[in-house]
Amino acid sequence: MQVTSNIPPALAAISAGRDHINTSEFARATDRAGQTIRKNYCYTGHCFGIRPIKFGNRLLWPVAQIAALLSGGASA
Repeated sequence: MQVTSNIPPALAAISAGRDHINTSEFARATDRAGQTIRKNYCYTGHCFGIRPIKFGNRLLWPVAQIAALLSGGASA
């Protein structure tokens, strides 16, 4: 269960109450291209210090860590 008080409103709208979002939603939240997110993950195993979980052939990114990144709490 996630705490919505620490999540920026735009990210809360994208995540719609979910704990993880897909790569295209992560890209939209960080104002990057989806391919940039996938490339960073491919080269380093993370993007902006956030490691996704794999679900089948999809990457799911934790909303709480993205919220911390957008609030200035994570390193780029």
